[in-house]
Amino acid sequence: MAISPRVPRAMGAAALLCGVVACSVAPPGGGIHDPYEPVNRQVHAFNTGIDAAVVRTAGQVVRAADPASFQWVVNFSDNASLPGMVVNATLQGDAESAAVNTVRFLINTTLGFGGFVDWAGPMGYEERSTDFGQTLAVWGLPEGAYLEVPLLGPSTERDAAGELVDLLLDPLEYLGTPPQRRWSTAAQAGEIVVERGTLSDTIDSLLYDSADSYAQARLAYLQNRRFELGEPPPPAVQGDPESEAYVDDLLEDLYR
Repeated sequence: MAISPRVPRAMGAAALLCGVVACSVAPPGGGIHDPYEPVNRQVHAFNTGIDAAVVRTAGQVVRAADPASFQWVVNFSDNASLPGMVVNATLQGDAESAAVNTVRFLINTTLGFGGFVDWAGPMGYEERSTDFGQTLAVWGLPEGAYLEVPLLGPSTERDAAGELVDLLLDPLEYLGTPPQRRWSTAAQAGEIVVERGTLSDTIDSLLYDSADSYAQARLAYLQNRRFELGEPPPPAVQGDPESEAYVDDLLEDLYR
């Protein structure tokens, strides 16, 4: 089979961005490394404006109509992301997660009408979520600096590199059904809107009610991501009961 031109582009982008990350190492002790804070804050303001103008409004419509009635959108989007998770689990040496996600994709693509219905979950094949950012962490690449990415939100240099590779090197192009390939991007956007409606109160509190929404979003993202990867949490959380309580409540709603 001929190699898609996406493969060398993805690998080239990964090599370039990994080189950038390697040159931007966070201070020891799990501190917050944010040398781009002035630019990040501008991007955060842009993202918040997009949320207020578009995403929040669409999420309110979903919430009014009951987010559960749109679960099929989330199911389809999640199922379309599974081939990429299989690749990443394999690259991480996690054969069990790769196998579970493979079986889950096959069951839901066939019995679940392309992924609209989740039959695999009740059968014991729960999604083993992973991405190329986690793959880079397993390979030993440092987190790098904190970034706020336009439209995508909080990230790090390592995770931004991973997001780009996941976007450019998507095995769904070869393994998915025509409807999955055609509608996966739209379904991902729909999933964001559904989740925005489901978590409306929590996200509104973070973005519009907190004294410094940028700092709180940064703290919550780094706390959750480092927890996922088994890395030290930000020191603003360690030993600070008020920060610990706020972030724990936020993560309970947003991520866990």
